[in-house]
Amino acid sequence: MNLRPFIAVAAVCGLALLTGCAHQPRATVDYSAYKASKPASILVLPPVNESPDVKASYSLWSQVTVPLAEAGYYVLPVALVDETFKNNGLTNPTDIQETSPAKLREIFGADAGLYITVTDYGTKYLVIDSQTTVTAKARLVDLKTGATLWTGAATASSNEGGHSNNGGGLIGMLVSAAVKQVINDSSDAAHPIAGITDARMLSVGRNGLLWGPRAPKYGTD
Repeated sequence: MNLRPFIAVAAVCGLALLTGCAHQPRATVDYSAYKASKPASILVLPPVNESPDVKASYSLWSQVTVPLAEAGYYVLPVALVDETFKNNGLTNPTDIQETSPAKLREIFGADAGLYITVTDYGTKYLVIDSQTTVTAKARLVDLKTGATLWTGAATASSNEGGHSNNGGGLIGMLVSAAVKQVINDSSDAAHPIAGITDARMLSVGRNGLLWGPRAPKYGTD
């Protein structure tokens, strides 16, 4: 059997794939509005929760301060913001995020607002394993003008590092997965994963946030 035609076709396909990958443009972000706005303080609004787990919103909201502060921004205390909204009869994140930027600036005096949406939060049973995943997206808005300065998204999973669970055969894997599921459900295993998602989503770097005025590297990006 003559294999040369098949080899030639495979070589052409492989070259096409390599060429296509080489010419794919890398995603970039327009930071012009962000740099012109120069936000120093950020109001983080309670995240809208699109996942079935009711703990998702507060879990991510409670962990956003650290990455934002490390990026060089002053972050309005989450507990104070939460109490202020409650005192004004606002408890639904969707309703809160629909409040006009001008009104939010009038109440809190912040330069920018961070709008977060949680799209996935919790542990899923995968027959021979269970996986905890948290996914979210965010939008930074200038509260003076209402303009969007930056958007980002991130996800984190408990199984990112891979796992080795081949001891005990299929029965052993099923039992291990069931035990892991019970532990995850009883301890909210998604909470620390949410912290990783926050850190990734709000990091400084390619397509991420810019350094804030409290950071030594402010103005270098």
